[in-house]
Formats: sequence, structure tokens, C-alpha cells
Amino acid sequence: MSSKSEDAKSVAKSDAPKNASRRKFLAGAATVAGGAAATVAMPQVSRAQTKTLKMQSSWSASDIFQEMAQQYADRVEKMSGGRLKVDLLPSGAVVQAFQVQDACHDGVLDGAHTVTAYWYGKDKAASLFGTGPVFGANASQILAWIHFGGGKDMYRELVQDKLGLNVVGFFAMPMPTQPLGWFKTQIKSADDMKGLKYRTVGLATDIMQGMGLSVTQLPGGEIVPALERGVIEAFEFNNPTSDSRFGAQDVSKVYMMGSYHQAAEFFEIIFNKDLYESLPAEQQAILEYGAEAANTANYGLAMDNYSRDLQKLINEDGVNVYRTPTSVMEAQLVSWDTVLDTLMQDEFFKKVVDSQRAWSERVAFYDLMNTADYKLAYEHYFPGKLGF
Repeated sequence: MSSKSEDAKSVAKSDAPKNASRRKFLAGAATVAGGAAATVAMPQVSRAQTKTLKMQSSWSASDIFQEMAQQYADRVEKMSGGRLKVDLLPSGAVVQAFQVQDACHDGVLDGAHTVTAYWYGKDKAASLFGTGPVFGANASQILAWIHFGGGKDMYRELVQDKLGLNVVGFFAMPMPTQPLGWFKTQIKSADDMKGLKYRTVGLATDIMQGMGLSVTQLPGGEIVPALERGVIEAFEFNNPTSDSRFGAQDVSKVYMMGSYHQAAEFFEIIFNKDLYESLPAEQQAILEYGAEAANTANYGLAMDNYSRDLQKLINEDGVNVYRTPTSVMEAQLVSWDTVLDTLMQDEFFKKVVDSQRAWSERVAFYDLMNTADYKLAYEHYFPGKLGF
């Protein structure tokens, strides 16, 4: 054997451990790469079990509020990949509009889409989370107070600690200011309202009674029948779309817009607490943050429909639309002061009002100092349309 052959064999022998090590490394790398590829290719499927929740609203099947509740239900299902479904029912399907909270507490319903003013009879502080006093902040800013100003914790304290209710709740949709309502003749002063039999709900009941009206609380579906029977003579519900869908324009032709009785309301979305806490954390989060997702959808739907239906009321239904006089709204503020003086003797009620007032002083100051004069711009481009 030549010395060259011996040298080659010697080199190959000495390199064998290195080659084996290299082959082992490459094989391991391939395994890791293959595993990574498999991980990337594997669809990210929720591990939670599919769950269907029975939810009832406080709204009729034809009310735009039911469409807004459905927007929430749709977003919950899509965000959960179909593993969390909401079977949404209209008012009356299981219980009446004002009874949904009790049904959730008892477990008759899994959830409900409603407003706090519908159960303020249990504690008037409930109305502060939707139809409270106006210190200069609008609905969007008070909804911000719920999320960032302590309102969420106070709501939980009221519902669970003070009232002992087996429910959890979230809020959605900062509602535009609710009109003063529908009347037989134009309201030119607060005196024109005295003695009227009027429908509203929540603390607005106290405010209007303080202005000399006789107030009845009714769900939306009972308003027109009550008007036809003479139980009420004037009423407010919420907005041009909801009002026109239940036929307000057929029984009244005077629509007064602008008011402090309900200028910062939102939807309350509630669930039975035991059921909610039994759900996986990811599904709890979807139910909670689905309310935030519904905000934009609800508000966009509202702006499109409310504005269109107001024009229809004017141009097709012969409704006379007027801006509520400043003197009437000033009288509302005076009535609010009187009502608050009495109700703030309750420690919890006072705590909530003080918190909202401090928040409004800071937040509304920023907004009012900074916001463009939209009325000025509107009149520049559409002169003479507003009429006030």
C-alpha cells in the first residue's frame, strides 16, 4: 500500500466523528424545521367548547335596537370562531321588557340587552349608568367614565354588592341625545308642559315630575296604545327611527328635539354571573370586549338611520320638527338640581354623582374648549336649514 493511500485512510478515519456529528446536527435541524413548518401550517383553533347563550332584549323585533343587539351577537360569534353563539330573542319572547334583569339573575335567561333605566325602581342610582344628570359631558364621554373613571367598579358595586344581583354587565353604544319627544302642539316654554300626562323612564321621571308633568313609565311597545287610550298625552322614547317604527308620526305631528332628560344613555348587556364565570376566560373576554366592538357598528347604524328617518318624518309624514327652547332645557337643569339634592342623601348615589361631576369638569372642559363649532360650519354650507 502506498503512503498516499495510508494517509487518505488516516484522514478519513480522523474525520469520521466530525462527519457523524455533522449528519446528526443536520438531521436534528430538519426535524426542528419540519416541526416549525407543521406548527405554522396547523390552524389556530380555539380549545373552548361550543356554547349557545339564550339572550333576550327589551326591544321589539322591529326596533332598530334589536338590530343593534344583533350586531353585538354577530360579533361575539365571529370573534369566537363560531364556538360562542348568542340566540337573541325580542322583548316578550320569554319575559317582558322590564323583567330581563330578574330573568338573568334567576338563570331563566343567560343574558339580556337592555338599559339600566328599566330597573331603576330597585335603586335610583341605576339611572346614573345611562340616564343621569348632565354636567357638560356627552354620552361618549360618560361611557369613557365607565371604562376609565371608575364607573365600571361602581356599577359592579351597585349590582352585586348593594343589590346582591347574580349578574355581570357591560356597556355599549353612546346614544345621541334623546329628543324631548312628541306633543300635540309646539312647546315654546316650560309652562306649556305643565300638567301633561307624559311617558319617560328612569330619573327622567323625577325630572319631568319636578317640572309639573304627570309621568308614566312604559316600555316602547306600549306607548302608542297608551296614547290612543288617553293614558298619556305626550311621550319620548329615543330616536327618529325607533319612534317612527312604532308609529309615533301617526298619532302626533310635533317632534321636539333636544333635551337634558336623557342625554347620555347606553345599552346595558348583562349575563347571569354564575354562567359567565363558568365560561373559559377567552369566551368571557369575547363577551366583554364584544360590547366595545359593537360601539362603532351601533353608532354607524344609528347615524345612517336616524338622520334618514328624521328627513322622512319631515318630508313624507308631515311632522313638524322643532328645536327645544333653551328656556325649557334651563328648567330641566333646575329640576335636576332639586332631584339631586334629595337623592344625594344616599351615600352610594352621592359617590357616583361626585365621580361623574369631577370627570365631566375635566373632560368636558377639554372637549368644549377644543371642539370646532360644527353649527357654524353647517350654516356656512347649508344656510337657513336649521332654523334656530
